[in-house]
Amino acid sequence: MKDELMDFCRSLGIEYAGIAHPGPYHELEKIWSKRLAEGHYTGFEEMDISKRIDPRLTLEDAQSVIVCLFPYFTGLSAHANLSKSAFSIDYHIIIKKKLEQIGEFLSSRIDGFKYKAFVDNGPLVDRYMAYLAGLGYYGINGHIINDKFGSYVFIGYIINNHPFSQDQPMDRTCIKCGLCVKSCPGCAILGNFDINPLRCRSYITQKKDELTELEKDILTKHHLIYGCDICQDVCPHNRKVQHTGIEEFKDNLKYSIDYDELREISNREFMRRYRDRAFSWRGKKLLLRNFELIRNAKKDAAPQNPDGCQENMQRLLS
Repeated sequence: MKDELMDFCRSLGIEYAGIAHPGPYHELEKIWSKRLAEGHYTGFEEMDISKRIDPRLTLEDAQSVIVCLFPYFTGLSAHANLSKSAFSIDYHIIIKKKLEQIGEFLSSRIDGFKYKAFVDNGPLVDRYMAYLAGLGYYGINGHIINDKFGSYVFIGYIINNHPFSQDQPMDRTCIKCGLCVKSCPGCAILGNFDINPLRCRSYITQKKDELTELEKDILTKHHLIYGCDICQDVCPHNRKVQHTGIEEFKDNLKYSIDYDELREISNREFMRRYRDRAFSWRGKKLLLRNFELIRNAKKDAAPQNPDGCQENMQRLLS
């Protein structure tokens, strides 16, 4: 059945799929307990640790987790003001459709098959599941890296009640060159395969609450109004990555959005035009805020690096 599953995934353009065991993930429990104690969370995450580490709290009779990688790299654009992850139609739409196709395929072949599919909004930790399924290895910046597609990958998973044979994690990491640590505008990369997400520029571009002066400074260190690609763009593991083979990530690409357009259209019109784009989920007002802060930033202002940048490099070197 696993061979049939992998063949079907390939028919959908999914080149990398694997099976993770159904937990509980006690190693992850220690990691998340430490993060919560240090305040390193944004509120976008599932806050119940028990649900993060035990798939059976989401699907009672879970026996395995199917994990799939969805590469999205389509090349570079010098004029983009959106993250590469937002160039295509909303990845949630693309991936959820493919995961449901997998679920329906297995339901037609396995009696009593039950499943729940998630992409970026489920209880489990996507990158940890990809690691467990042997689909990649961790970078210092916390991203999962695949040898063919680098870290430009989305992750989806299907908790299910079939005992597929499990894959094994890779016993390796990135080369730990430190370029991502040095380049992060918020010094969010801690040098120990963990980050402080509250200092991550991608998070700040999506934060609706009023920004602090430090957050504004981090935001204005780059021109993207949504997301941030800096730590991935400088990564040596991403220098020769292949373009995605998934057609949906190559069609109808939008690299940037115009300030005057945002300013002139209504919220309703914004959603009519862009409701199927990942960058729309926080609304027009937030994008305008980011645009204006970046445009109005003093070009000659001295950089105000957050405390801890040097400590992060020392942590990496130790």
